[in-house]
Amino acid sequence: MGGFGKLHKRLAGIAAAAALALMAAGCTGGGTSTASPAATAAGQASHGSASPSHAASSSPAASSAAQDVTITPSDGSAAADPSQGITVATSHGTLTSVRVQTSGSQVTGDYAPGKTSWHSTWALGVSQSYTVTVTASVAGHSVTKTSSFHTLTPSSTFTTEIFEGPGQAYGVGMPILLYFNHKITDQAAVERALQVSTSRPVIGAWYWDDSCNMAVTCAYFRPRDYWPSGTTVTFTGHLDGVEGAPGVYGDHTLTQTFRIGQSVIAVASPKTHKTQIYLDGKLSYNWSISTGKPGDDTPDGSYLTIEKENPVRMIGPGYNLLVPWSVRFTWSGDYYHDAYWSVGEQGFTNVSHGCVNLSPADSEIYYKLAIPGDPITITGSPKAGTWDNGWTMWFLSWQQYLKGSALGQAVEAGPGGSTFVNPSALPPDTAKAPLQTSPANNASVS
Repeated sequence: MGGFGKLHKRLAGIAAAAALALMAAGCTGGGTSTASPAATAAGQASHGSASPSHAASSSPAASSAAQDVTITPSDGSAAADPSQGITVATSHGTLTSVRVQTSGSQVTGDYAPGKTSWHSTWALGVSQSYTVTVTASVAGHSVTKTSSFHTLTPSSTFTTEIFEGPGQAYGVGMPILLYFNHKITDQAAVERALQVSTSRPVIGAWYWDDSCNMAVTCAYFRPRDYWPSGTTVTFTGHLDGVEGAPGVYGDHTLTQTFRIGQSVIAVASPKTHKTQIYLDGKLSYNWSISTGKPGDDTPDGSYLTIEKENPVRMIGPGYNLLVPWSVRFTWSGDYYHDAYWSVGEQGFTNVSHGCVNLSPADSEIYYKLAIPGDPITITGSPKAGTWDNGWTMWFLSWQQYLKGSALGQAVEAGPGGSTFVNPSALPPDTAKAPLQTSPANNASVS
C-alpha cells in the first residue's frame, strides 16, 4: 500500500534557517582590494603620488591629463547605485592601477583590452563607503585620481536561501536550490551574480521557476548530466547590491559548500514489476516491486529522493499506517518503502496507492543507501509526471532546461569558478541514460 504522506514543510524551514545563518556569515570585511597583483604593486609604488589637487596644480598639461580619467560613481556621491558597480576609464591614456578601499567585502575587477577602462566584477554592497584610487599614464603624465562615495540604503531588499547544508552529501542528480522571498523580475541580473566552483569540471545551467511552491521565486542549477561522484561544490551568490526588481536590492553574499556522494540510481517499471538499483554505474540489485494500481498509477518521470524517515505515517482511503524504511520522491506522497503486506503481489501486479512497494529486506537496503538527490526514474506508467511534484528538474532535456536560463547561457564550472558560455560552443554530450543522465521525454506517458 503506498500513499499520501504529509507534506514536510519543515524542509523549507530547515533550508531557511541554514541559509539565514549563511547569509550572516557570508558578509565579511574586506579592507583594501586591488584589480590584480600587478595593479597592487603599481598602486603601492604610486602610494606617494600627487593627489588630484596636486596633479591639477602642477601644470596645465597635468591638469588636462587628470581630467581625462573618470571614476564612476563620482567623488562625493551619497547614494550611488550599487548594482552598477565601479567603472574607471581614460580616453587618451592607459590605466596603471586601480585600488578600492572599503570596510566591506573585497572589490575585484578587470581591465578592458588596452587597459583603457576597468570595471568591478560584482555589484557593490548596499549602505557602504568606498574610496577608489586610480593611477594612469596620460599624454606623458602620471596622474592619480580619487573618488570617495557611499552607496544607497535600499527601502526594500530581497533575501536568498539555499537548501544545501554545509558539508552535507547529496546524490548525483541534486540541483543547487535557491529560494527568493521576493519576486525576481530582473532574473538576468541575479543570474550573473551566481557563481559555482567545482572540484571537477562540470557543465550546467540555471533555471528560473516562479511556480515552485517553496518560495516566491526559485532558481535551480542543474548539471547537463549527473554530477561526477565525489565532486565538491561551492556556491557563491554575489547578491549584495544586485537589483532583483525595481528598487529591490540584495543585501547579503550567500555561500555554501557541499559534496556529491556515491552514485545511487533507481529505475522502476510498473510493467515489469521490477526496480533496478545501480551503484557507481553497476547493477547491484534487481528487486520485485508493486507500483500504483489502476487509477492510482505511479507517475512516469525522473525524480530525485527528497527525504527519508523510518517510519512514516501514511494516511489515505481505508488506511492509517506507520510505514518502515520510507524514501520520498514526490511532494504528493510517493515513496520507495517497505510494504510487508504486499510481498505476495510484488513482481506480479500493481496494488499500491502510488508508491513503489518493496519487501522489508529490500526497502531497508535502499533506505540505508539513499541520500537527497539520488535519481529515481519511473518508466512505462500510463500516467505522466507533473512538473514541480518533487524535484523534477530532470524531467527536462538539456535543450529544454537551457530555455529556463534568463541569460540563455550555459555554465562551465571548475576549481577556479564558473563562466557563462554560449551553449553552441560546448563539446557534444556523450552521456548515456539512465546511469549518466536522465532518459529523454521521461515524464511523458509511455
